[in-house]
Amino acid sequence: METPYKPLYYGDYLQLPTILDAQKPRSGELNAPTAAAHDEMLFIITHQTYELWFKQILHELDAILTVFAQNPVPEHEVARAQHRLERIAAIGPILFQQIDVLETMTPMDFLDFRDVLYPASGFQSVQFRLMEIKLGLNRQQRVLTHLPLSEVDKERISEAEKQPSLFSLVELWLERMPFIQKPSYSFWKEYQAAVERMFAHDRSMIETNAAMSAQVVSDMLTQTDMNEKSFRAFFSEDAYNALRESGARRLSFKASQAALFVLLYREYPILHLPFRLLQALIEIDENFSVWRYRHAQMAMRMIGSKVGTGGSSGFDYLMRATAQHRVFADFSALSAFLIPRGSLPPLPQEVASMLNFVYIDRQEQDKRTAKSNAAGDYVKTQMQSHFPHAFLIREKVENGAIELSYTFPDDEAAAHALTFIAPLIDGMNAEYGVDVRVKAVPVHAV
Repeated sequence: METPYKPLYYGDYLQLPTILDAQKPRSGELNAPTAAAHDEMLFIITHQTYELWFKQILHELDAILTVFAQNPVPEHEVARAQHRLERIAAIGPILFQQIDVLETMTPMDFLDFRDVLYPASGFQSVQFRLMEIKLGLNRQQRVLTHLPLSEVDKERISEAEKQPSLFSLVELWLERMPFIQKPSYSFWKEYQAAVERMFAHDRSMIETNAAMSAQVVSDMLTQTDMNEKSFRAFFSEDAYNALRESGARRLSFKASQAALFVLLYREYPILHLPFRLLQALIEIDENFSVWRYRHAQMAMRMIGSKVGTGGSSGFDYLMRATAQHRVFADFSALSAFLIPRGSLPPLPQEVASMLNFVYIDRQEQDKRTAKSNAAGDYVKTQMQSHFPHAFLIREKVENGAIELSYTFPDDEAAAHALTFIAPLIDGMNAEYGVDVRVKAVPVHAV
């Protein structure tokens, strides 16, 4: 079968001659190539592999950002974005597993070529900086803001900082969640009431436990008071915003409410995808933290407390970055505000029905509607024919059932009408599967 493409050779497709010729150990440049430090090849290949994975992560991130930049975000595209986030999360372990290979190089092996690296440094990985920016790491969080980069790379970073990050776009997406506030329902009020009941129950259990000493009871009640105090701070928008101003929180109050709603009611079908998306963000954050920690430990093993080749404080810088360079820590912190399933307030039917998948066969629905309408019309015809003094005051249709309310001149006429129509309705409901109800009341009772 002919195709518009020319025959392809494996090595040409992967550009293998270019890739496999891209390892140029510097330690052999001044002397004979045979004098090159043996482990410099491992060092180069490991870092080139990192950069290839960084390129893949950026490729996925750009696609994800395109999805969440829409308003509203189409649901089927959220599923695609979530799948790509899980791919990024799956790449994470590969990054820190490569350290296992790199650590087969001893500190003495590294010293054989460390001098030829100055002033090159991992700080100059512009792809890694772009990943941090696109994920949502802001300038205030960075341990090192003035990086020794080329002008071209500085421009790439500057342009990336002008664009919305994944953190900011997910925050906006959560703020638009439609389920947590309805005219007849407020998730936040129901949640606060549930928390208050939970703590009241906890205190009751502590105070009535005869097996505990008075001191233990006092200590546990004090701890319960502290736990409740942290919850109450979370309930107040002013207190929460004070935490944001201090840098203890980044996520908006409204987005935090929506994220907590997702975590608490994640078993509902519509919320399961957002739950998996939030879990993927948490996992990505954790993976980068593990990678930074492993990198710091490797630096300590290789160079101790020496200054890094890029001029940083080496191990000290890497450990501070591990602690500070978190993007989605607010989602992880919400675990402190989860309550047991048994304490969760049940969702009203209006909200619960919105969170379940509902398949409607339109043809079947139209048939049922036509059958129900025909049944209602038949009953009305019979009532008008046999009881000309009856007056239809209300016709109500709810969940497929038809309810007809009539007035009659007196009690006797109303009772007679019900006696007449009851067997007719029962037979029709049984045969056609429709639900028609008739109410008959005398005029004086209306």
